[in-house]
Amino acid sequence: MMRITLTLLVTAAALAARGALGARVDHYHPDEPRAAAATGARAETDASFWNKQAQDAITARLLRVEPKGKARNVIMFLGDGMSVPTLAAARALRGQRRGSSGEEAELYFETFPTAGLAKTYCVNAQVADSACTATSYLCGVKTNQGLLGVTAAVRRGDCEAARDSANQVESIAEWALADGRDAGIVTTTRITHASPAGAFAKSGNRNWETDADVRDAGHDPATCPDITHQLVHMHPGNKFKVILGGGRRTFLPTTVTDEEGGRGRRTDGRNLIEEWQQDKESRNVTYKYIWNRRELMELNDNPPEYLLGLFESTHLQYHMEGDVETEPTLAELTETAIKMLSRNEKGFFLFVEGGRIDHAHHDNMVELSLDETIEMDAAVARAAALLDEQDTLIVVTADHAHVMSYNGYSNRGHDILGPNREVDLSGVPYMTLSYTNGPGFRPHMEGVRPDVTKEESYRTPRWKTHVDAPLESETHGGDDVAVFARGPHHSLFTGLYEQHQVAHLIGYAACIGPGLHACSAAHSSAAPASLALALAAALFVSFLSRRS
Repeated sequence: MMRITLTLLVTAAALAARGALGARVDHYHPDEPRAAAATGARAETDASFWNKQAQDAITARLLRVEPKGKARNVIMFLGDGMSVPTLAAARALRGQRRGSSGEEAELYFETFPTAGLAKTYCVNAQVADSACTATSYLCGVKTNQGLLGVTAAVRRGDCEAARDSANQVESIAEWALADGRDAGIVTTTRITHASPAGAFAKSGNRNWETDADVRDAGHDPATCPDITHQLVHMHPGNKFKVILGGGRRTFLPTTVTDEEGGRGRRTDGRNLIEEWQQDKESRNVTYKYIWNRRELMELNDNPPEYLLGLFESTHLQYHMEGDVETEPTLAELTETAIKMLSRNEKGFFLFVEGGRIDHAHHDNMVELSLDETIEMDAAVARAAALLDEQDTLIVVTADHAHVMSYNGYSNRGHDILGPNREVDLSGVPYMTLSYTNGPGFRPHMEGVRPDVTKEESYRTPRWKTHVDAPLESETHGGDDVAVFARGPHHSLFTGLYEQHQVAHLIGYAACIGPGLHACSAAHSSAAPASLALALAAALFVSFLSRRS
């Protein structure tokens, strides 16, 4: 009883702090921020400031001419789990790190001329995972959760159905290779993780990264090759000129320890790093296997034809925690890949993933997630500086969202990683960035939340912000994700569309893959008439169906 009375008193005090209890209060919108010291420049108080900013933006858009030629090169940047709130919070953090209030800051790729939204659901799921989405945006076909490179006719775990060529689909990387271009993948996760694997794997389960995983599921790896085996020995993975990421353990047998003490996970006794090298030697091409940043930097001026870089036993370390001597940045990996792939005069397709944005979100470690987002943005900027906008299409997007929210009514410039300027009804602070579920839940005491700002580990990189529902791992969100584009035919990427259309839009701009192509003479002359006929036929069918 005494505890309940105390809670009521604290609640009343919190309400009183907002204004007299008897006064009229707008419960939906609090009073304006009491402090203005952190707001923008004095010029922002004048309407002319905003009018000029808007007019400058209009002028810049009008002066920008969209390239209409073929996209010879294509780079897809994928921020795994990079939701729209993640973008907003990351840009604020970037600005605050540079000494500004933050809200007005921009990520580099947010300056791209075209932005759109993609719907991320899977054929069998309201909220997507990274496998069905990888199949969607890389292969142009929506599928079921957990599947890679196969249609929704396959049920997860069905080895035979996944190996049926009738159920398999091709990726943008395969389209590029078929056109004589080169292809490669770069990621901060294991190279055989769901997102990068979408570029090369045909698998009934995203978790079948080694032969042991396939056997544990009751299947024969000889019939159902694991994802790492597919990368090394099967098309298109064995044609990739550059493969950079983590995941040495899926290449090595359990009897082998890697360069940093990690033990392999394969039970077939095969060393697929050695087999990758042997495959390249048999083709009489130059190749190199590397495992640390120093080796990467040393070969930048004279890279081989084929490069395999595996920098960790599993995922790469978070950027804020990585060893700068051994751990390359995503921007450095991207630059090496571009230098290698640019040697093909016909062009290339490169997939680059900032994969650990997702992992930090799953653990409710918001600062690490936002920092990984900023690091991916740096990789985009590096790529844009190295390549001509006239013939290189850069697309930046995410596979799915997360359940981090950006909330409250703090002053402008308020610490994005700190508590909100207000408190809850019990007088307890709450964070501006919080999650609806995950491992960061703290038990409430008689209905009162604990004050997380008093924890010993508060604001350390691995500190978990507070959540509503306790879970072992935070879930994905079902929100639409943003798509940004720069380069030939970038305006195609505007609007709201299904996620699988991203692959087809890229195919159109690059003149690869099935369907309409920007550089097709037949399309440019006959398409308007054919499209008009198709539309008329569709309208007629619709009319008949309504009458019946």
